[in-house]
Order: sequence, then C-alpha cells, then structure tokens
Amino acid sequence: MRILITNDDGYHAPGLAILETIAAAFSDDVWVVAPAEEQSGAGHSLTLSRPIRVRRHADKRYAVAGTPTDAVMMALARIMKDSPPDLILSGVNRGANLAEDVTYSGTVSAAMEGALAGVRSIALSQVYAREGMGDAVPFEAAAAWGERVLRPLIDAPLAPRTLVNINFPAGPAAAVKGIRIAHQGFRDYGRLAVDTRRDPRGYEYHWFSLGPVISTPAHDTDLEAVADGYVVVTPLHLDLTHYDSFDMLRSAYE
Repeated sequence: MRILITNDDGYHAPGLAILETIAAAFSDDVWVVAPAEEQSGAGHSLTLSRPIRVRRHADKRYAVAGTPTDAVMMALARIMKDSPPDLILSGVNRGANLAEDVTYSGTVSAAMEGALAGVRSIALSQVYAREGMGDAVPFEAAAAWGERVLRPLIDAPLAPRTLVNINFPAGPAAAVKGIRIAHQGFRDYGRLAVDTRRDPRGYEYHWFSLGPVISTPAHDTDLEAVADGYVVVTPLHLDLTHYDSFDMLRSAYE
C-alpha cells in the first residue's frame, strides 16, 4: 500500500513526524508532500495568483510552497502521477478540528481534496488543553492511539466522496477512554474575537482569536466525545446539498 501524508502545519511540524511514524505501521511506501510553511486556516483554498514551487528534500519527501490543497494536487498530478497513493493521511494537526472547524481547516481540506480524487482520505488532529502552548503541544494521545484508530478504516467500505475526520483528546494517552463515532457538532459563532493592537508607527493591526467555546446542546457530537476523553471518529461527505429544502424551494418558484 502506498501512503501519502500531508498537513497544514508545514513540512517541519512535529505532528507530521508523528503521522509518518503511524503510517509506517501500515506500509514501507510512505510519501511526504506537505506545505513548506504553516497554512493553518487555509481551508480548501487553491493558489492561482502566483507560481507554486516544489522542493525535494529526499526520496519521497517534498515541500510545496502553497496550501494543503496545492500539496495534494501537486502530489497527485505531478510528483506521484505514475505511482498514485492508495491512502492519504493529513495531520497530525496541532489543535482540534471539530464541529465547524472542518470548514476552515487545511488539514481536513487536504483530505477533502484526496476524497474528490477518489483516494481514501483521513484527517487527524490533536486537541490541546489551553491556548498559547506553541511547540509544547503534546501529541502523546495521537502517537499512542493513531495506529489503533486507523486500522479498521484502512479497508472499511467507505462511500465515494467521503472522508474521515479523527480528533485525539487532550491529555496523556493513559487517560484516553476509547474510540467513539460521533457526528459533527456546532458551536456558538460568538466565540470569534478580534484582538486589536497598534504598531510602533501608530497604525492598528488585528489578530483573530477565539473566546470561550459554547457548544450547541446536542449529544453524540464530536465536541462532546472529545471533551469526555475519547478519540472521536466522524465520517464527512462532500455533497453539501440540503435535500430537505428541495420541495420548499421548488414550491417557491412555482
């Protein structure tokens, strides 16, 4: 089995090294094609306004000066064109990709691109306990549980144009309670905050930051499961059509 691994934290991110170790448990044919620099929050964006450069670091190891989507497209269309992957793993992201995070996440979007291309694709993310941890974020849960959670997914009969989103809970591996299948939750949008500052020349600049998280009151969600200490597995599909609205909209135009 040929495996492609990528991420949105960049080629040198510690989570990518963790994922490479996890992938090695399934295959000795592991390729790395990842963004050269951090692309967190890039979503499913594609670079069209500038050229994309690729640097070969070693055999089967490449860094792409672009987004996670660029990296996957470059792998499939050029780098691995004659030897396409059987599986794409994206991560292990530094931070959660839960609920509506999946619409912003470069990690999940890399897996989306793989699913669009017909390749089995899985995104993996490591939740951490508090903001401002930087490179001190521990990946212990992901390292200990990664192979265990992936193994049933390698041959599972997933539907076309679907992907799987995995989140590992914060804390030590020994505290993980198990694996839970959960659907996507949603948070209160009011969690987004803008931190406004002033540069030495007197001009304002801004940082987006996140306020306290308020989850919607629903059970069996990814938010609830990871907060309860479980590795959470959520199947996602790329068809965003809201079919229940079809009849209402049809009648509106009659």
